[in-house]
Amino acid sequence: MSAVNALRNDVAAGIKSLYDQEIEASTVLVNVTRKDFPGDYSIVCFPFTKMARKKPEEIAQDLGTYFVEQGKAEAFNIVKGFLNLEFGNDFWMAALNEIRKAEKYGWQAKTDQKIMVEFASPNTNKPLHLGHIRNILLGWSISNIYKAIGFDVIRTQIVNDRGIAICKSMLAWEKFGEGASPESTGMKSDFFVGKYYVEFETRFKKEYADWQSTAEGKATFKRLAKENQSEEAFFRSYKNKYFNDFSLLGKEAKAMLLKWENNDEAVKALWTKMNNWVYEGFETTYEMLQVEFDKLYYESDTYLLGKDIIEKGLNEGLFFKKEDGSIWVDLTDAKLDEKILLRGDGTSVYMTQDLGTAHLRYEDFGMNNMVYTVADEQDYHFKVLFETLKRMKAPFADGLHHLSYGMVELPSGRMKSREGTVVDADDLIEEVINEARKASEESGHAGSDPIEQAAINRKIGMAALKFFMIKVNPKKRMIFDPKESVDMHGQTGPYIQNAYVRFQSIKRKMDGFEQADFSSYEILDEEKELIVKLIEFEDTLIAAAKEFDPSSIANYTYELSRLYHRYYGEHNLSHEEDMPTKSFRYCLSEEVAKTLKNAMELLGIEMPERM
Repeated sequence: MSAVNALRNDVAAGIKSLYDQEIEASTVLVNVTRKDFPGDYSIVCFPFTKMARKKPEEIAQDLGTYFVEQGKAEAFNIVKGFLNLEFGNDFWMAALNEIRKAEKYGWQAKTDQKIMVEFASPNTNKPLHLGHIRNILLGWSISNIYKAIGFDVIRTQIVNDRGIAICKSMLAWEKFGEGASPESTGMKSDFFVGKYYVEFETRFKKEYADWQSTAEGKATFKRLAKENQSEEAFFRSYKNKYFNDFSLLGKEAKAMLLKWENNDEAVKALWTKMNNWVYEGFETTYEMLQVEFDKLYYESDTYLLGKDIIEKGLNEGLFFKKEDGSIWVDLTDAKLDEKILLRGDGTSVYMTQDLGTAHLRYEDFGMNNMVYTVADEQDYHFKVLFETLKRMKAPFADGLHHLSYGMVELPSGRMKSREGTVVDADDLIEEVINEARKASEESGHAGSDPIEQAAINRKIGMAALKFFMIKVNPKKRMIFDPKESVDMHGQTGPYIQNAYVRFQSIKRKMDGFEQADFSSYEILDEEKELIVKLIEFEDTLIAAAKEFDPSSIANYTYELSRLYHRYYGEHNLSHEEDMPTKSFRYCLSEEVAKTLKNAMELLGIEMPERM
């Protein structure tokens, strides 16, 4: 139990003793005392006024006196309704020893809760890109965080392996590929398929531009354009309509999709071949990112799911049917309008599939909670999905969460898959590792063993990438700068790694030294500050899970590293001659290093032994 949780229990015991009232210890609000007031921890007394029938200041006086008389605090002061408690050396020594006893401090006991975290979920018409990296790292971190608080975690993705976008790549390869393959071209297999998605778009754009100057295109503009609307603006908004109604390439792509849905052997064979190329490429990227999945779902298997569920909801009066035969749900009372669930011709929409897939997953795993890691562009979709599942009384409906995140851009701006301006995940990984290598060479710290140094550069580069992506609150949009991400002096992954490596250096220098008893050592203020930050990790971990926000873990590691870098500079541990002092500082440094390693592990970041 952390020192703060023990303090919460002591407050609950004090309330019982003073007022004969029972409270949940977990509800006691404990904060680190502000630096402009004396004290270590502050107890918020306002919530106890009703049960104690006293003013907050009077309750603070009663509790402060209780703590001092019970020997649980050395002194106290009151600022309005806040009780500021001061603790002695024994408190901080006991807190550090409690942390030292834990195999992984902050980790919680196993629970009966089960959670599924969906992330990645790419399309099989292009390689993974920068946006996927943020998605993957958020999903992976949240799955690790929930494991750490005792949940049984299932990691999954739904692979979007069918539809018109997939057929565009297939058609382009069939028309323009001339039998080429990843092997014959030497290209990574998912890059190879993505090349034909871009090729389709390039050919389509030319076809569309040519059509605009034809008599048919000009007549369409005259007939449909709004008054004072320019040709450029009209044709930009008319692009999808052209694809569906006029485009020869669009006609061929839609025909291919129809053949796929009718199980045409040749189309299915081409689809299988090209998807397998992409899967092979994805797997390589996942290995570089060090992520894996427990279960894969494929849209080609799930896109027809949900129809029976929707029919059942219709029969139960949860949904309604329009004149064209389409089925809808009315969510206007939840301020979500009406939403189509099934088209009039019986074909599925995305909501059909998502309803069916959610039920299928529950049948497969029986989880209490389900997290969807999807960009904020789909916020409305998930509000509708979750509200619909609640009305259907799905047994998991109260445990649904959309891990919504903002788009990620480069300093040069946004990316567009169809135009081939996307930064592919593999290229970005290679770039950050190269930046780490250059930084190492420029600092003169590159090792003599090239294989070992390459492994270190990989760990530093991947830490730079992952930490930079995760340190920003998921809800915020962000700009990723590869050069800034490897800065050894900024809020970066390598900065945290360096704090850990500093202790590893101490450990090697002091190998074999025998620790002395340090129970009577007088803890310095800067050491107390480090212990306070170590204690904080448990609450940080639990809050990160509750708020679905791994950035709080990342920012915690930065704050702990910053304190330790300063402490390391002020106290030369390896040259310390007093053995109790040396032993205490070694143990404190060791716990800082362990906590940093454990916290970064939650973010999927490895710690090197040397830099």
